[in-house]
Amino acid sequence: MTTQNLLVELFVEELPPKALKKLGDAFASVLAEQLKAQGLTSAESVVTAYASPRRLAAHISHVWLKAADKAVQQKLMPISVGLDASGKATPALIKKLQALGADLSDPLAAVAALKRAPDGKSQALFYDSLMTGATLDTGLQKALEEAIAKLPIPKVMSYQLETDCALPGWSSVNFVRPAHGLVALHGSTVVPIKVLGLKAGNTTHGHRFEAAVDPVLLKDADSYAATLAQDGAVIASFTERKAEIAGQLARAAVKVGGGCTPVDDEALLDEVTALVERPNVLVCEFEKEFLDVPQECLILTMKANQKYFPLLDAQGKLTNKFLVVSNISPLDASAVIGGNERVVRPRLADAKFFFDQDRKKTLASRVAGLDKVVYHSKLGTQGERVDRVRAIAKAVGPQLGGAALARQADQAAQLAKTDLVTDMVGEFPELQGIMGRYYALNDGLSADVADAIEDHYKPRFAGDELPRNMSGVVVALADKLETLVGMFGIGNLPTGDKDPFALRRHALGVIRMLIEKDLPLALDALVASVAPVFDDKITDASGTSAALTDFIYERLAGSLREQGYSAQEVEAVLALRPQRLGEVPKRLAAVRAFAALPEAPALATANKRIANILKKTQDVDPHVSELLLQEPAEIALYAAMKKLAPKANAQFEAGHYTASLQTLAALRAPVDAFFDGVMVNAEALDLRLNRQGLLKSLHDAMNRVADLSRLAA
Repeated sequence: MTTQNLLVELFVEELPPKALKKLGDAFASVLAEQLKAQGLTSAESVVTAYASPRRLAAHISHVWLKAADKAVQQKLMPISVGLDASGKATPALIKKLQALGADLSDPLAAVAALKRAPDGKSQALFYDSLMTGATLDTGLQKALEEAIAKLPIPKVMSYQLETDCALPGWSSVNFVRPAHGLVALHGSTVVPIKVLGLKAGNTTHGHRFEAAVDPVLLKDADSYAATLAQDGAVIASFTERKAEIAGQLARAAVKVGGGCTPVDDEALLDEVTALVERPNVLVCEFEKEFLDVPQECLILTMKANQKYFPLLDAQGKLTNKFLVVSNISPLDASAVIGGNERVVRPRLADAKFFFDQDRKKTLASRVAGLDKVVYHSKLGTQGERVDRVRAIAKAVGPQLGGAALARQADQAAQLAKTDLVTDMVGEFPELQGIMGRYYALNDGLSADVADAIEDHYKPRFAGDELPRNMSGVVVALADKLETLVGMFGIGNLPTGDKDPFALRRHALGVIRMLIEKDLPLALDALVASVAPVFDDKITDASGTSAALTDFIYERLAGSLREQGYSAQEVEAVLALRPQRLGEVPKRLAAVRAFAALPEAPALATANKRIANILKKTQDVDPHVSELLLQEPAEIALYAAMKKLAPKANAQFEAGHYTASLQTLAALRAPVDAFFDGVMVNAEALDLRLNRQGLLKSLHDAMNRVADLSRLAA
């Protein structure tokens, strides 16, 4: 028996575009997994997913018509339970064998055929049988039902289907969209399955308007994509359709000239790919007068509302040309172009109107309006929030740039949220901060303050740039810390994958600014300084600060591991809870360099041993009396420490962490000799305390950069 390729397609009404790619991938992968679990696919099987606005499909190569029979051994029961004293089957064993369908015409032979094997401390009976392999009819039915059940459907629809039984009536069906067709082809043979009230066949439907024939007859599984393209005017593959759109966009931009390129937006490209079956990119334009509006507003309205691709010139400035991905390809596209140009014009006019109206009021005049906007029921209004951000900025600013920076940051913090009560941001919340900058410049404020107003939201996402100037850094830090402390203070913590206030992102933003700007701020003190600005809104200030600090270190550890540092390296550095996060990268580099030294494993192990010894004692004094040093090994270790520790400490204080650890690496030999030849817990109290003091001073010297015991295997 040979394998053949399998094609399954569900033909439905227009699927949700933002979920289409995920739906297509899930449909194909689950279908293939279920067939594999039933032994219906071979090791050579390849899965190809198809997804268009009106179909989900999967092509799976090398599929068997029937799975191979499978030998199965099943444990029955302990011998003491299944056989009586004379070795005959007990009623319990007979009943079990009957349930399994065993041949009991000769009970003695049936019992003799059972296997005896150890099972824990006793012997058990095992039954060998041959499980008949699944047929493709039943296996595909089960796999398709499972694939449909596991689809990541954003929202299920319920619709009615007329029953196909003798009695007239209707049945209710639940699916992402009403389904109207099912194809199941094994080679050229239809697999007789049913799902969602549909019977499988070998016909589907192509493009709503441009299909050459309807219905589209599929000769076999392998001709699916080609037949749909030729007879149905549909590019069934999401990946191929996306590539076709990207290519057409690039070619259209070149045709426009002037070094133009379409705006780069992967999410928009995915969404448009999910909206069309046969893409046709057209060039449209709007009146140049709209270019007086900030380009972010125009780009956003074209992308979000119309799914258009704005064109940028060689300098990255918006042009008055844009690209439309149409789902039809008429000989004369002028009507389609004109229609899209008419549709976009009112959108741009609205943006221009909002921009003109907003500029009639200064940002300063809008500050009072924030008192009417609720931020959180337990934390007050946006006006109160602004007061808290200003207080934090006033405390942080002098530490980073003196009184002048503090004044500038305070002004930016006061105005940073005022664009929330403008018409433009009310229509397009994504523009908060961006519009604040434009309106600040319109009010005659300095570029530094205007930039800080926009940048206080940064970094907005992973990989986003940091604020451009120190005023922006101060306000961004203050804003994020206010959010973090406030939400932790009232118990709104992230849980699982739920983080409605983006606290993980805010914590990473704080981390990135502290590290990448190398800010001279101690984390514990910074976090603790924020809680008092909430007055009585936070009842447990110290508990809140401690919990948030732990959270920040956890986020830092995760971020460092994602950057390629090992868990041991990260644990070694963060175990000391370094207060200047800007030092963390240098400490990690030092630990990595130390770990590469031949002395590192032995010193890490010794360090772990020292930590365990000191853990059993209380308040060990690192003082060492030379008069009490008796053994040659402890004298040698003390001498080596007197020579090396001052040098290592000086290097540490100078920030030369790698050099400091490399200096301490020379202690390996005397440390090894000490543990080989010295009894730390001597009977004489003075000797014991002196040796513990020696180990304590060694431990302190070796663990200033990182906890080296974390590197021990």
